[in-house]
Amino acid sequence: MNLHEVRVHPSSDALPRTEQLAWRLAELAADPVAVDADVTEMVINRVIDNAAVAAASLTRASAVAARGQAEAHPFVPRTRENECAGAGTRRGSTVVGLPEPARVSPEWAAWANGVAVRELDYHDTFLAAEYSHPGDNIPPILAAAQHVGATGEALVRGIATGYEIQIDLAKAISLHAHKIDHVAHLGPSAAAGIGAMLGLTPETIFQAIGQALHTTTATRQSRKGEISSWKAFAPALAGKVAVEAIDRAMRGQTSPTPIYEGEDGVIAWLLDGPDARYEVPLPGRGESKRAILDSFTKEHSAEYQAQAWIDLARRLGASRPELRDPAAVDRVVLHTSHHTHYVIGSGANDPQKYDPEASRETLDHSIPYIFTVALQDGAWDHEASYAPERAGRADTVELWKKVTTAEDPEWTRRYHSLDPAEKAFGGRVEIDLVDGSRVVDEIAVADAHPLGARPFTRPDYVAKFRRLAAPALDAVEIERFLDVASRLPQLTADELGGLTITAKPGVLPVAPEGLF
Repeated sequence: MNLHEVRVHPSSDALPRTEQLAWRLAELAADPVAVDADVTEMVINRVIDNAAVAAASLTRASAVAARGQAEAHPFVPRTRENECAGAGTRRGSTVVGLPEPARVSPEWAAWANGVAVRELDYHDTFLAAEYSHPGDNIPPILAAAQHVGATGEALVRGIATGYEIQIDLAKAISLHAHKIDHVAHLGPSAAAGIGAMLGLTPETIFQAIGQALHTTTATRQSRKGEISSWKAFAPALAGKVAVEAIDRAMRGQTSPTPIYEGEDGVIAWLLDGPDARYEVPLPGRGESKRAILDSFTKEHSAEYQAQAWIDLARRLGASRPELRDPAAVDRVVLHTSHHTHYVIGSGANDPQKYDPEASRETLDHSIPYIFTVALQDGAWDHEASYAPERAGRADTVELWKKVTTAEDPEWTRRYHSLDPAEKAFGGRVEIDLVDGSRVVDEIAVADAHPLGARPFTRPDYVAKFRRLAAPALDAVEIERFLDVASRLPQLTADELGGLTITAKPGVLPVAPEGLF
């Protein structure tokens, strides 16, 4: 692993392309190093995980709207007269929920599938200087792979590359500190992953990375205050933009350069400014892309920093039932990391985090709410735990108002630690009871974490898929998808079209009318 220093350069420096971060990312994507066996296995796990959460989202409003937009852009095969020289056969891409023969333009498949995957905030995560959901790379890379007729082996290479680049960027460059949404790392990583899957040159991938970054920098207001349905669309837009950026770059179109280091570039004006310096860890030439193994999946449908707190709350509620009664509790303080306190805790100063009428998107970014419900119910469900009647229950609201968060420097240090044995996303809870007694407990990582009480393995990913897909998919379709996904590295171009899910008849709502 090499550290690539990134800083702002005035235009007079004429920074050589080979020294620019976008070029280094492009070289990394173009490096044909073999994908390690354990990385391939984890790619399969995450493809299954994405399909699970997409299946659970098929009837939700955001996914329905996005699918309707995609259906308005069906793929139309080229005729011989308008076939681009050297373009080869184009096939279109599948949309989750729709029958496999239905194909749409790949950027719209990336859009619809990206929304379905992100809607419930229930797939994988990586947290460091920046946070991310690297599974967001899969929809655009898969859409492009189906469209061009790639093999499963090429798709695995592309996904491993997308994960590597987004995670490497997240380790070094904080976006949220400057109120820039984390999908600004996703546009470049998805473009690079598509480029790796297609076997494009560093020059072409470089141009696509620059275009994708330039068009995916947006503010964090999508995850602040009254959080809207756009939270699911934001990463889908980055994936759609990545597909379009690759298309333009393949046609010879260029990007703003240097996109990161320029004196009017992203770092100088959107991030740490003209004096900024970052060190981005990147695999060297011939070094395996293994970053996917640093990411974690979710057992519960909530922000990742809430995963360990849900597990701790469930245990506390079971062992000390009196903690569920607001009349017995004076106050609850969750001592945790800076990020957890300020993003999903009371440090955000968002009154919506204590509003029983808040949107689901807001509640899944409220650790006071999540801890309270998990404590009282001893469980967490992606639907029932967010239901309006559940959020509005009088005893829940009373206890919820007593839960606050506080930053603890030690938990912040562990959050940012590069040592896997130390890195932690939990904290310490202190519960003061009305009778004067106190309950203190702590948890470092979620039960499903690799170092947790019940680390997720392939059977857990499969069980999650079966459980979430059962309401929307026939049993035969569930088994068919699992068979295809398990054979991912061996899939032919024709078989890759089967890497999707088809809903039962009558399950999918009709999309509302829009402009298209």
